[in-house]
Amino acid sequence: MSADQLSRILAPADHVVFFGGAGVSTESGIPDFRSATGLYKTQSGGEFPPEYMLSHSCWADHPEDFYAFYRKNMLHPEAKPNAAHYALARLEKAGRLTAVVTQNIDGLHQMAGSQKVFELHGSVLRNHCVDCHRSYPVEAIEQSTGIPRCTVCNGIIKPDVVLYEEGLDPDVMDGATRAIMAADVLIVGGTSLNVYPAAGLLEYYRGDKLVLINKSATPADNRAQLVIHDSIGKVLGQAVDEVLGDKA
Repeated sequence: MSADQLSRILAPADHVVFFGGAGVSTESGIPDFRSATGLYKTQSGGEFPPEYMLSHSCWADHPEDFYAFYRKNMLHPEAKPNAAHYALARLEKAGRLTAVVTQNIDGLHQMAGSQKVFELHGSVLRNHCVDCHRSYPVEAIEQSTGIPRCTVCNGIIKPDVVLYEEGLDPDVMDGATRAIMAADVLIVGGTSLNVYPAAGLLEYYRGDKLVLINKSATPADNRAQLVIHDSIGKVLGQAVDEVLGDKA
């Protein structure tokens, strides 16, 4: 059993780091981007391709189109954490997991109870006025129409997410890099490892216990001690239960 193999790797570990992508959230009903049923294959940006709709250029040059696409496709208020999120939170609470590094922007890891989360691509739950920098919750965009505006200065409210053409936060990248460098076990889950610079973080792992959990093959499969092509929620849930006990 894959979960049994993972539990044996986790049992002696106390500096586990999890690095995850869109496949972690698909089990919560949030579509990924690049699969056959993903956002880029199923959604149209009208006259523009979906990749452009999530770019800084679109936000700056066609803001009404950007926010219409963003509201429809990037906000999922109904989504709840799944077994993978809860298993990681339990592992952290037990003092075994030191950090979650995620490419997701949905906040589900924190909703499940994870404390140390490096959000490489930001979060839809955080938003700010580009002029006066006032902070706004996700509802300020979700419940608005057209271009969301600041109630103080009328500036545009922008999501704190990393759009195409924008750079990743250097402090978040530094924290994620340090966590991965110090990991005794690195679990990579729900990511094709084709999106850079995030995928390049694997190069900083110095250990010999790399675990890959993804439904399809990745470029790093040949480097891993354990490769699992199965549901990430099922595998992590069962493995953490075996390591901590069902009621831990």
